[in-house]
Amino acid sequence: MMTTSRICKPAETTGNAYVRATAAFLADYAALLSGCGATCIRIEKNTRRMAEAFGIKADIFIMPTYVSVSVWGKDIANPSVAMRKTANCGISFNLNAQLSRLSWEVADNHLDFATAAERFDRIRTTRPTGKWEVLILTSLANASFCRLFGGDAIAMLIVLISTLAGYRLKQIMLEDKRDVRLTFLCASFFSAALSAGGHIFNLGGTPEIALGTSVLYLIPGVPYINAVSDIIYRHYLCAFSRFLDAAVLTACLSAGLCAGMLILGLKWF
Repeated sequence: MMTTSRICKPAETTGNAYVRATAAFLADYAALLSGCGATCIRIEKNTRRMAEAFGIKADIFIMPTYVSVSVWGKDIANPSVAMRKTANCGISFNLNAQLSRLSWEVADNHLDFATAAERFDRIRTTRPTGKWEVLILTSLANASFCRLFGGDAIAMLIVLISTLAGYRLKQIMLEDKRDVRLTFLCASFFSAALSAGGHIFNLGGTPEIALGTSVLYLIPGVPYINAVSDIIYRHYLCAFSRFLDAAVLTACLSAGLCAGMLILGLKWF
């Protein structure tokens, strides 16, 4: 759950109180940006952009589950340090875009600290996209992937149905606070078992494509991409953590797919 506590906004724009409040604000900002799926280089650039606009200097230290921000004004010997745990809000392109836009508004429009903090409070209370819209759009997208790989209309319909069922199971399990690895395994197994009906009942001309694409919605693409970006910009610890998390989830969905094929007696090769 994202925290909704408001940022302390001191009246003065100089002194230790201002530096401490700015450090807390930037740490909260960086933690939320990290939690919604931003790369390390984006977090660094956005945070430093706002720090410079506020007339202070900042250094940021990004860990897989924590973010630490050091801020100092004229007295570089006494920096203010704020540490925050990465927000557990899930990957959100909407939040990512809003937070990045805020950093540019602070830099280009010279927003003061109080206005920036108020806008940040509004951004982090943004409601996520409705689960039913996500469910439908994800199912349509996965059916489109089936067509992209050469699936016929029957295969696309099978993928649409199996994705609807599997993704809904994923939503239910995550809402029930189940382990994400178990969730991926169960959702993959459910989708694979349903899509295997094309083989069992000889539906359509491309049942193997329907089976193979039925679990593509579970591929953790964003963590893989972010891991590559972090490697390029030498954030090796975060890159390794993200890559390993994505690899474990990929292994779980692969196990679910194989279990579905094995139980239904389908030949692997």
